[in-house]
Amino acid sequence: MFLRKVKSRMWKRQRHYKLQEDCKTVAYKSSWAINSYSTFSISDVEAVREGHQSEMLLSVADEFPADRCFTLVFRGRRGNLDLVAESAEEAQAWIQGVRALMENIENMDDSTKLDQWISDWFLKADRNKDGRMNFRETKKLLKMMNVDMNEEHAYCLFKRADKSESGTLVDQEFVEFYKMLTERIEVLDLFQDYSSDGQILSQCDLEEFLREDQLEGEASYEHALQLIDRYEPSNTARMNHSMSIDGFLMYLTSPEGSIFNPERQGLFQDLSQPLAHYYISSSHNTYLMEDQLKGPSSVEAYIQALKRGCRCVEVDCWNGANGEPVVYHGHTFTSKILLKDVITTIANYAFKASEYPLIVSIENHCSIEQQEIMARLFRDILGDMLLTSTVDAKVVSELPSPEALKRKILLKGKKIGNESESLTDEVSDEDEAAEMNKDCPASESPPTDAKKSKQNLCKELSDLMFCKSVHFHSFEHSRTSAKPDEMSSFSESKARKYSKEAGSDFVLHNTRQLTRVYPSGMRTDSSNYCPLDMWNIGCQIVALNFQTAGMEMDLNDGLFTQNDCSGYVLKPEILCNRERLFDPEKPEEREDYHPLLFSVKVISGQQLPKVRQKEWSIVDPLVRVEIYGVPLDQAKQETKYIDNNGFNPCWNESLQFTIHTPELALVRFVVEDYDKASRNDFIGQYTLPFTCIQPGYRHVHLLSKDGMSIHPSSIYVHIKIAEL
Repeated sequence: MFLRKVKSRMWKRQRHYKLQEDCKTVAYKSSWAINSYSTFSISDVEAVREGHQSEMLLSVADEFPADRCFTLVFRGRRGNLDLVAESAEEAQAWIQGVRALMENIENMDDSTKLDQWISDWFLKADRNKDGRMNFRETKKLLKMMNVDMNEEHAYCLFKRADKSESGTLVDQEFVEFYKMLTERIEVLDLFQDYSSDGQILSQCDLEEFLREDQLEGEASYEHALQLIDRYEPSNTARMNHSMSIDGFLMYLTSPEGSIFNPERQGLFQDLSQPLAHYYISSSHNTYLMEDQLKGPSSVEAYIQALKRGCRCVEVDCWNGANGEPVVYHGHTFTSKILLKDVITTIANYAFKASEYPLIVSIENHCSIEQQEIMARLFRDILGDMLLTSTVDAKVVSELPSPEALKRKILLKGKKIGNESESLTDEVSDEDEAAEMNKDCPASESPPTDAKKSKQNLCKELSDLMFCKSVHFHSFEHSRTSAKPDEMSSFSESKARKYSKEAGSDFVLHNTRQLTRVYPSGMRTDSSNYCPLDMWNIGCQIVALNFQTAGMEMDLNDGLFTQNDCSGYVLKPEILCNRERLFDPEKPEEREDYHPLLFSVKVISGQQLPKVRQKEWSIVDPLVRVEIYGVPLDQAKQETKYIDNNGFNPCWNESLQFTIHTPELALVRFVVEDYDKASRNDFIGQYTLPFTCIQPGYRHVHLLSKDGMSIHPSSIYVHIKIAEL
């Protein structure tokens, strides 16, 4: 079917789109391309939006009616696909069809997903589309799947799978061949260690494994029965309360066999403490899709951040044409978007991923007239969601809790203070523009004039602020004079300086006040700083460029994966306690100092993806385990690399770490393709808080650079945690 792809007001071209036979892949090509189709998988689509629900389609709304328009939104950082059908009926056919296919994929269990994944490869490699693969084609396919193997061994398995003795494999035979090929010897050995008869695990055998190796303690016997019911494919074995090797492997690769403790994935923390006691997932210059100087600003960037559980977004407001305030990175060439569109987007997506409060950090550069318009837009569009004063407007000694502020939007910005507060220099916000001036003299930002901004604040807007931006003077001054709803912002370099010079004072400050940290003005490429240095001293709002993939965002995603991805994580007790002050530089001086020994045996890898640039080479994978935490805990160790095997590499190497402050540590597993001539290529990673790790035999399910699942890629490890 022909659909029009819209990339801008000027660029709108016909493309031929069709659903492939596998009902999971859409292929498309331009009219001039003869045979070269591009494809995308339905499993990469996160949502289908009907009508003019993207900036792009809104910009051409006068040309194409809403009932012919729809948008495919992809997972990760891939851009949207905006499409226009020939008629409303055709648009509906695509919208409903894609949604139905997405639902099918969503409802598949893991073993069906694996079969489907293998079939997808089969279809990809079946060049002449006869539904059969001879051995030569099969070898070629194995190469595509990152398998380099002994040809004789592969040929023996090929013959065993070729039940019809036709010298070719059909779809289902190929699935069987693949399963023989991927037999996990290391799992079979473990299974036989615990099996009384070498064939099957009885409920008692499985219970012993759960108690001895997975360290599950008392409830192991009941749990063994639940696992048999859940993962054993054979009815006979299930009725006999026993588990076959297939069931055992399904359990080990399931979420319950994952390294991330499932009990910490749901909402398990107390959310009724004051806001200052939580880490809050926070984004910097949220409107930017790319760099800080000339990239596009877009409401899509807000949608992506909010869908990832971000709970503090930033809005930079400037005077726009026709009395309409705009949002962009001032004094740069980044594009401008209307404030009213940003607020509407925030209203629509604020509570889709999390019900807990959303903080909107406002940097206000507008005239009095446009500030009045700003105030009206916030009030009209956000309505009851907007919370403008602390609960009951009582003078309180603490901020309310995330629980008390559910489904509320809190604005943070400049606020008019009383005369007696002249010391706090209240309305000259930290203003990143001024900070950038100090960081990089070449910047065109004009210096902010505190006096000028004092007269230039409109009361209607000031009254809407829940958190007041104040200039930071000293920890002493904050301790004696600051109110709980006052918040200071620090550039990363300033925060680092204070943490080195006065670590425990900063920790104490953060037990009462919210602190926001943002990237240095020098980071014009939207790179990020390491958030851990800031979390170690209890800073809550550690703002990162969400659009930039890398280790820093992996750590942010890792920390906030726990607690139902709600965007709020309770800080450890050592950072909330006002009596006994913690110094991250001297963790051994705390009262209850118990360092732990963390041992990781990296056993094997499964179906590692190819590094895309090298169509015919096979990866040489190595695994690195990285610890992030207090300075004493920072460490990295890696295995040797395995030559030419991305399919089922075996390392069997043990790495050991001492963890001095477990409650602040994050662990990152990184898999790379070794290259002696240049930098290693990234294959996949997985990051999680040390406190969320399950001991025993576990699978680490790898994620892409964008934090998306790359199923079925994983590494298989054995974890031990012991007191020193």
